[in-house]
Amino acid sequence: MSQKQEEQEEQIEKLQLMEQNITNLVSQKQQFQSQLMEVESALEEIKVSDKTYKIVGNIMVAKKKEDLQANLNEKKEMLNIRIKTLEKQEKDIREKAEEAQKKVLESMNHSPKGKK
Repeated sequence: MSQKQEEQEEQIEKLQLMEQNITNLVSQKQQFQSQLMEVESALEEIKVSDKTYKIVGNIMVAKKKEDLQANLNEKKEMLNIRIKTLEKQEKDIREKAEEAQKKVLESMNHSPKGKK
């Protein structure tokens, strides 16, 4: 196998790794988005509820509405930060993957055909 073919295979492996990373990031982002929807739903419910509770382990404990709301808002902010971070990482990896893909395609198009 020639040096050029080895480099192409190495680039293809890197590209596959980047695709796996993107898939993992998208999965994590979806999980955080799901949690964010739950938090937003809970915040809406708090607005119309007289009594509020928090689940701790296997029991529900009465909690002050303001405390619970502050806790949920903090969690919401943290989830938004995590989602934005994952989106940035995903964007960066996608850009690098596109560059790597272009390089691989160029090197494959410029490689001599019919020669071993």
